[in-house]
Amino acid sequence: MQTHEVRVFPSKSNLKREDQLAWKIATVAADKVAVEKDVAAMIINRIIDNASVAIASINRGPIVTARDMALGHKRKGGATLFGLPSRTTVSPEWAAWANGTAVRELDYHDTFLAADYSHPGDNIPPILAVAQTMERSGKDLIRGIATGYEIQMDLVRAICLHEHKIDHIAHLCPAQAAGIGTLLGLKPELIYQAVQQAVHVSFTTRQSRKGEISSWKAFAPAHAGKLAIEAVDRTMRGEGAPSPIYEGEDSVIAWMLGGKDSVYHVPLPKAGEAKRAIMDSYTKEHSAEYQSQALIDLAFRMRAEIKDFETIEKVIIHTSHHTHYVIGTGANDPQKMDPKASRETLDHSIMYIFAVALQDGTWNHVDSYAPKRAARADTVRLWHKIETREDKTWTDRYHTADANKKAFGGRVEIIFKDGSKLVDELAVANAHSLGARPFEREDYIKKFDMLTAGIISPRESNRFLEAVQELPRLPAEELYRLNIAIPAGALKTGKPGIF
Repeated sequence: MQTHEVRVFPSKSNLKREDQLAWKIATVAADKVAVEKDVAAMIINRIIDNASVAIASINRGPIVTARDMALGHKRKGGATLFGLPSRTTVSPEWAAWANGTAVRELDYHDTFLAADYSHPGDNIPPILAVAQTMERSGKDLIRGIATGYEIQMDLVRAICLHEHKIDHIAHLCPAQAAGIGTLLGLKPELIYQAVQQAVHVSFTTRQSRKGEISSWKAFAPAHAGKLAIEAVDRTMRGEGAPSPIYEGEDSVIAWMLGGKDSVYHVPLPKAGEAKRAIMDSYTKEHSAEYQSQALIDLAFRMRAEIKDFETIEKVIIHTSHHTHYVIGTGANDPQKMDPKASRETLDHSIMYIFAVALQDGTWNHVDSYAPKRAARADTVRLWHKIETREDKTWTDRYHTADANKKAFGGRVEIIFKDGSKLVDELAVANAHSLGARPFEREDYIKKFDMLTAGIISPRESNRFLEAVQELPRLPAEELYRLNIAIPAGALKTGKPGIF
């Protein structure tokens, strides 16, 4: 990897294109380096993972809305939509919109946490949609996805958006554009312009993940994918972009991030260096925000030592800055303690999540968030006894570049009414690559089977799993096989809109 210094320059400097971050991203995307076998295998795992969570959410409100909108833009020879037969195709940006929303809705796919946070699996829907429309092969798709993961994760390693209250799709959209550029074999000049357009249109505030969290949390990454496809389309037609988008005097860094005196150091692969970032990401065993994964596993372990939950006086979760301020009591969001809060809000309340995991010893993407479950009186009592505190040790481990020391969990102190304590800690989730039970191909398939059971037929399940595991050998005309249809008549439709 090569580290690139990124800072703001006055307009009179006339910064050379080759010295701009967007150009450097473009050259990485245009590099025709081969994808290594373990990376290709992991990409297949994440396509399986995305499909499983998309089908599990196929008739939830936001997905119905997104799908109905997409069906207003049918296109022969376009891209497929989850849930519908592969003969039904739409314009690729709308397929990215619908499929990306389905993937994101349950907050149950992969994650990468560093200077900022991300769900790099959000790169897959728009790149796949373009691959189907432009008749690219499975090998081409793998190359495009490898780039999407690489660019998003490298930006996340270096540039914190959260501290400036910018939503994390600002790193996702340029990565999606770069991935599409790789997929299509575009020249650096075109990818450069597409990346800059993608950055320019995707900077939004993180109010989408603050207070009463709405369904927009699911739509936001899909919207980024739609914007990325449109950006690439425009640049292929000869249009340009605001430049330099990162380093300019009125750029995103100057006014939306660290300011004119800030300096960032972004790592990117050198020329000819394989794109391996996906291997540093991790998926979720439990349907909850990633910082809760290890704490859910810890709750399962600690509950065996508790005979009566009513004897608990207080629970203190000592954890990282990010966990405390995003999903903990440090967020100062009263909604995170509200039994009537939305599923999206409960998913971002470690107090609620830890209470339910401690009581139930299991976690389910539907049952654990059910309004009746959230309103249970004994749960509310326990929930309101839980608080989080930032611990510098856990913050440092969250931000360390040493993968073997990186941690996203915490130390939990349960104080009982008689003064006794139960204390335990867990650094990473069991499913993490360094955890007790790292996810392998069979675990991704097991998760797929669990989430799609009763929704798709065994025949459709077997067909999809066979096709996706053949991805490196799939010819262009067979990428439709990565779609999954559910039985006719089972898809819901929503309220009419403009489309």
